[in-house]
Amino acid sequence: MDLTELDQLGRDDPSRYKEMFGMFLESIPSSVLLISTDLRVVFANKNFFTKSRQTRHDVIGQRLEQVLPEGIIEHINITSKVREVFDTNEAVRGDRMTYRAPGIPMSIYYYSVLPFAWRGEVDNVVLLMDDVTEQVRLSEEVRRVERHLASVVECARDVVLSTDPEGVVLTWNPAAERLTGFPSAEVKGMSLFERCVPDGNEKLRDAFTQLRTNDISQTLECELLTKSGNRIPICWVLSAMNLEGTRFRGVVAVGRDLTEQRKLETQLLQSQKLAALGVMAGGIAHEIRNPLAVCFSAAQFLKKSDIDPALRDDCIERIANGIEKASAIIENLLRFARPSSTTEMTPVDLLEVIRDALQLVSNQAKIAKVSISVDFPDQAIAVHGNANLLQQMFLNLFLNAFNSMPQGGRMSVTGAQAEEWARVQIADTGCGISPQHLPRIFDPFFTVSSVGKGTGLGLSICYSIVKQHLGDIEVQSEEGKGTTFTIRLPRL
Repeated sequence: MDLTELDQLGRDDPSRYKEMFGMFLESIPSSVLLISTDLRVVFANKNFFTKSRQTRHDVIGQRLEQVLPEGIIEHINITSKVREVFDTNEAVRGDRMTYRAPGIPMSIYYYSVLPFAWRGEVDNVVLLMDDVTEQVRLSEEVRRVERHLASVVECARDVVLSTDPEGVVLTWNPAAERLTGFPSAEVKGMSLFERCVPDGNEKLRDAFTQLRTNDISQTLECELLTKSGNRIPICWVLSAMNLEGTRFRGVVAVGRDLTEQRKLETQLLQSQKLAALGVMAGGIAHEIRNPLAVCFSAAQFLKKSDIDPALRDDCIERIANGIEKASAIIENLLRFARPSSTTEMTPVDLLEVIRDALQLVSNQAKIAKVSISVDFPDQAIAVHGNANLLQQMFLNLFLNAFNSMPQGGRMSVTGAQAEEWARVQIADTGCGISPQHLPRIFDPFFTVSSVGKGTGLGLSICYSIVKQHLGDIEVQSEEGKGTTFTIRLPRL
């Protein structure tokens, strides 16, 4: 029904027109006051009575200043605004006002003063008041939550940043500023990939690609570059931002500085090396004593003046071979015991690392009455790793196998390779691991050995080394029958 039809209805059926108009005003969710030229209320809808808790007797026919609280009249100068609308026939858009009726909580309204004209003349003015209390409360709650979240990010000791889908930095919290030396204003608009070391960019870009295709958070380690050019190891947790119905709007990244953790891991590695050396001491002493005894005997023969030239040459050769063998043993020990100044990853022949580790424990195996069988492929197995760390891992596993066979037994070491992975299995015929202990064997300081025979760090360090090489380690064991460790490392 258009205005022409409504006007015709008013002429043909005034009562029907008035009824429809009244129904409309009663149904709208706003408070409506119809004000006459002498500033008296001639109509108020149901919403106004409900909100103000007044009756029709209190409102209809009363002057505007008697209906509205004195505070509103003075604060927004409503009477002058009503007169202005009568004079100009133009609406006055107001602002927020606060209203508290007796016995009810404070309400917040947005008001407007509108001309109510009939055939070009302003007969009345409408005061329209919309209750925006809930909207204001929600907006204040949103602002409070935003301030709280901002405070959490600002006070966090971890790096917290956000980027767009291409990795351009949008936010950079104070912890990131302190750690890298780059102020937020300098980093915003730059690519996060530029702030990380070049060799970590590929992993970071792969993580962004994964986040575009699924909502699963990505965890990786990638070093940040500081303003002074230093490299800081960071463990990142990346999550996708999905806003306004869009699948991928950016990334939220939380990074933890691993510098202190790396220092502690280095200390644990070195302490475990010393523990392993103590276990091997008996076998090493025996191994060195043998060539020294040969050298001593040969030297005694050389003291004789009438020694046969052929025997003299043989004694000299034996002394040289004995010294060379003892020197090699000592060199291997020093290489193993010496603290590693770097964890740099380089191409490594995994089988050669295992052979060196087996040579170090060969005499310990004899003392423990453990026979060792090896099954390796003819060709080398190349991995990207740190030879010292890998050697320490295998030594720990070998010594654990010896300890599980106090009456002697057999240990087999098998190497194989597939298209992407290198696999090493170390199996023993020892006492095995009970089912209740099996889930905890990689936990730090967990041990079932007698007091003084184990630190509880060996397997946890093995696990850490494998993960550092982006591999995995599994264990299968049956109590009383033996244990098999399987190590998988990515091939070059």
